[in-house]
Amino acid sequence: MSQGPRSGLAAVSSALLAMSRHLEVRDVLKTIVASARELLDAQYAALGVPDDHGGFAQFVVDGIGEEQWKAIGPLPRQHGILAAMLHEAKPERLADVRKDPRFEGWPSAHPEMSDFLGLPIRDGDEVIGALFLANKLCPAEGNPPRPKSEGRCGFTEDDEELLSILAQHAAIALTNARLYERSRELTIAEERSRLAHELHDAVSQKLFSLRLTAQAAATLVDRDPSRAKGELQQVAALAAEAADELRAAVVELRPAALDEDGLVATLRTQIQVLDRAHSARVTFTGQGVRALPAAQEEAFLRVAQEALHNALRHSGAEHVDVTLHKRGPDTVLRVTDDGCGFDPTTVRRAGRHLGLVSMRDRAGGIGGSLTVESVPGKGTTIELEAPGG
Repeated sequence: MSQGPRSGLAAVSSALLAMSRHLEVRDVLKTIVASARELLDAQYAALGVPDDHGGFAQFVVDGIGEEQWKAIGPLPRQHGILAAMLHEAKPERLADVRKDPRFEGWPSAHPEMSDFLGLPIRDGDEVIGALFLANKLCPAEGNPPRPKSEGRCGFTEDDEELLSILAQHAAIALTNARLYERSRELTIAEERSRLAHELHDAVSQKLFSLRLTAQAAATLVDRDPSRAKGELQQVAALAAEAADELRAAVVELRPAALDEDGLVATLRTQIQVLDRAHSARVTFTGQGVRALPAAQEEAFLRVAQEALHNALRHSGAEHVDVTLHKRGPDTVLRVTDDGCGFDPTTVRRAGRHLGLVSMRDRAGGIGGSLTVESVPGKGTTIELEAPGG
């Protein structure tokens, strides 16, 4: 193996230990990428986790600044060299990726890359990711490594062997992190179920007491106004307690994934699950939307969930498409299905059944607007537009 400044058994050991320290998938991905770039003296490194629709569920880079990454634009699709690694599941080592016939170019803000080394990350027969490096740094006498302006140093067979070892351990670390997150999701689901039961019991008791106290106050109004006033004060106190319990429950039941992954990643993950669970094709596209305040992200997520529930349970749709994008200064969520649709003139009667009332309330609560377009036999589109993002 090459004997560069960061190679050798100690460097490999450090990289593997770093991967094993993390349990969150995102942290593991970042550690794998940073370890690979440092270990092989590369200028750039990236790791993509494929989704089931020709794109990437997650894509992590190292060596590119945040501003440049934003300027590059949407995540890449599975094409060219990336597709070859994912679909053929074999290493790719190229002297100049730009000269490969499969190369399809890159966005204008993308850095120039020439020499390239990529390997699939496999869990058994399944390819769970693609790890690749670009621009081998050339060590200069008495100076730190630097990229060579012409021809570059190029990745060697030893580099490929070293990255292969790292990829094998990366598969283990990534699989363990996924198992941990699934276990945590089950725990969260169980906890939320418990909270729902407790909330139901507590609020039911409060509402029952409210009803009895209000009835008592009503019978006392004429014959004992003083006692009636006391009963009404008790009604106010019980109502305040019930409101406090509901508010606390809402805070506890806020989707954990929103806090950790953000709106786009949370929507993408949930829609992938729905796509697998239903016969309808469910797709998601998210472009150019930055992080929103917590209340807005939750409102967008809840509206998306309600609209998806309607489309998948009631419309008989074969295809449901969800998009999240910018429109001027606003963020727009659009859920479109090709299902049975309905007559918008009946929306007042159907509104509560379809959850439109709660969706409009959520939209209004974040300064946004909800529009519903539907034609019997021609599907439905629900759109939430709100400022920000």
